[in-house]
Amino acid sequence: MSLTLGDKINKKLNESNKTAYWLSKKSGIAFGALYPILTNKRLNPTFSTMEKIADALDISLDEFRTEKEG
Repeated sequence: MSLTLGDKINKKLNESNKTAYWLSKKSGIAFGALYPILTNKRLNPTFSTMEKIADALDISLDEFRTEKEG
């Protein structure tokens, strides 16, 4: 079973000892817009939102790609 987008972001935050509040401030994404992504309530954020998250976490967008099984 693959991780959801929110799970992947939360994992990166935990690995770097950062909080969702930090990510909101660093990425420029309002916490109210970021929270549904982190809690898997919003599963398809815009590309520009994902760019901001990846840039804030200093990772490639490829790390958020869905892994295909099989």
